[in-house]
Amino acid sequence: MAEGLLGGVLGGDDDKPESETGESAAGAEAFAAAVAAIASRQDPGVARHTEEFLQEQTELLRVQRMHLKAEHQLRLVHLSGQNRESALRRAGIRIRIAFQLFAAVVAAFIGAGVILLVHDAARSRRVVIEPFHAPPALAQRGIDGSVLAAALLDQLTNLQDATRSSSAALGVTGAWSATIRLDVPETGISIGEISRLLRERLGHDVHIDGDLVETSAGELALTVRGNGVPPKSFTAPGKDLDKLTAAAAGYVYSKSQPARWATYLTNIGDYKGAIEFCRTEVAGADPATRADLLNTWATSLQNVGGTAQEALVLFREAVQLQPKLWRSYNNIMNAYMMLGQEEQAWRAGETMIAEAGGRPGQALELYYQNWDYLTWNLRAWLEETLADATAHAGAGTGATSAGPAIADIYMRLHDSNAVELALKTTKEDPNDPTIAALAHFVHGRLAADAGDADRAASELEAFGVAFSDPVISSNYPGYQCWIAPAEEAAKHPGKADAILQSAGNFVDCYRFRADILDSRGDWSGAQKAYADAVALAPDLPAAYYSWGLALVRHGDLADAAAKLKQASQFGPQWADPLKAWGDLLMRQGAVRQALAKYDEALKWAPNWAALKQARDAAAKPAR
Repeated sequence: MAEGLLGGVLGGDDDKPESETGESAAGAEAFAAAVAAIASRQDPGVARHTEEFLQEQTELLRVQRMHLKAEHQLRLVHLSGQNRESALRRAGIRIRIAFQLFAAVVAAFIGAGVILLVHDAARSRRVVIEPFHAPPALAQRGIDGSVLAAALLDQLTNLQDATRSSSAALGVTGAWSATIRLDVPETGISIGEISRLLRERLGHDVHIDGDLVETSAGELALTVRGNGVPPKSFTAPGKDLDKLTAAAAGYVYSKSQPARWATYLTNIGDYKGAIEFCRTEVAGADPATRADLLNTWATSLQNVGGTAQEALVLFREAVQLQPKLWRSYNNIMNAYMMLGQEEQAWRAGETMIAEAGGRPGQALELYYQNWDYLTWNLRAWLEETLADATAHAGAGTGATSAGPAIADIYMRLHDSNAVELALKTTKEDPNDPTIAALAHFVHGRLAADAGDADRAASELEAFGVAFSDPVISSNYPGYQCWIAPAEEAAKHPGKADAILQSAGNFVDCYRFRADILDSRGDWSGAQKAYADAVALAPDLPAAYYSWGLALVRHGDLADAAAKLKQASQFGPQWADPLKAWGDLLMRQGAVRQALAKYDEALKWAPNWAALKQARDAAAKPAR
């Protein structure tokens, strides 16, 4: 047993950790003492030799323990060195990876920049004004080539800014204008110069240059030319450089951007000039430009008193050439409205929605304005018109200024404060007669709502006088119908009848005739007139609404509710039928249902004072 214990104490310590070896040495000393004590009791000599042996073994263990401690320290140092080397190796790998990633990013950035430059160059559609040639004598007077080109550039920019159009305009730049400079190594060529070279090679820019000379008569003669712009000369007195560059700029604009030039002519009220220009340019234009010219030709025809049928032919041809020319769809709707075919106009709008892939879809929201007008989709009509006005200096891109149209929509939303603000902030434009005309219209309607019959009749009569202008009647077909109920309320029945007989076949005229017949005690005649109004345009809400109100007045609440429901179905965002329905429900004691109708109506006409009052009254607890 003692031998087994010795073997356990003396064997295999080299492979044990320091802590375990130390524990073994301590145990060996104790074991030696225990063995010596046992041996001394049996044989003192054996005990002495045993003690000496065990002491030697204990000393050996101490030495081994010291060696192990030293070896452990060396191992720690070695491992530390390996860790540092490994860390350095890992850091080096990380640096190489980071550098490679950085190089890849830089290469990708450069590649993307090159692709962008090439892409922009290939799509470039600009008018670039090059320096003009001028003789030294004129240069000494401060009229050198750069000055002349700068003056032409300014005139072109002014023309472009004055054009109200949603179609994209060509950028107008000077060939010597400052560019972003970033030198390309070993070439000295700037990024701007590379971009210019690419545009010249790949783009479709129109480069304009020319010559300025002084004639023997002391006049200045300016000749302009460019790719796609045949040379043409203009003369003016020697001191009238602005007149000279203005004439040249108009010519360059008309040749480089014919569709926008035609629109500009309509913006300044030169409808006959626009018609003549479109006629001469349409045959040689590319399909997209031809479609735009046909569209402007048609609207100009309407504005000089041409028939809606003539315009409709041109609008349809434009759509055939360019199926995505959404403004022509909008104009097709307007032409149908001028013809008194409002149901057909609504169907044209439905076709447009389908062709555009739904709404919102491919078509610009602004071009749904006629569809929104027909369906009393007033909030959408307002938002699209406000957005267009905001994006284009307050005037919008329509054939007429946006301000009066915005006031008209606010009037229909029963927001009189917003009406006045819209009119006050409308920019004056002597070429736009719709501004004054629509101001009379909305003021007349607000007066009628306020119960001021005399002022309503006066304002709407003034609108009626303005309506004789084709610019007004072609852009606001059917608006003359609103004069009749104002005349009737002002006790001018003869004038009311005359308006309704001459106004045409519009839903508003039919329903107002029914209202007037009802007010004169002819209920059976009124019922027939309401039915005629519905039959004229069964998918529009206005006739159902007026019929529903009349049925309420006659106490037929069940049929009235049915008609108001139909009005809400065909005009789901029109607040007026919802309020009338809520009023009817209150008469029936259905307060909860009435509140629901009022709340729905407030979503579409949040500033309608009478609606808020009705809602507040319905919400008060019964006493």
